[in-house]
Amino acid sequence: MINVRGSLRGGGDKVDINMGPLVDMVFLLLIFFVVTTSFVKEAGIDVSRSTAATAEVKERGSIMVGVTAQGEIYFEGKQVDMRSVRGLVERALAEDPEGGVVVVADKASETGAVVGVMDQCRLAGAGNVSLAAKQEAGGE
Repeated sequence: MINVRGSLRGGGDKVDINMGPLVDMVFLLLIFFVVTTSFVKEAGIDVSRSTAATAEVKERGSIMVGVTAQGEIYFEGKQVDMRSVRGLVERALAEDPEGGVVVVADKASETGAVVGVMDQCRLAGAGNVSLAAKQEAGGE
């Protein structure tokens, strides 16, 4: 039955909203989205990549090293020297041992600079060193 006297006198049950579980749930969702987000490290430069019919899309995040048309080398958005590429790649491989290295080279870049960067990556212990290319329009 309804307690009319209690509600008229103001002595009825108080409704209380507990915010603790709501805050816990929001933090759990935030942690879930942060953990499942994949962070992509870019080379830090815009290059005009060559096209290739055999270009493949890599599913796994990789270590990116960029080479411009002028032969400048970029790693994580910063210009670096050829001699420091090996140490930087070694450090990146220590964080992600399964990661491969992708050299993003401009199509007008010198072959010597690109080969030198790839060689330094191999000396750093990278087992999978790839050269970035765009897929041709007809290729899959």
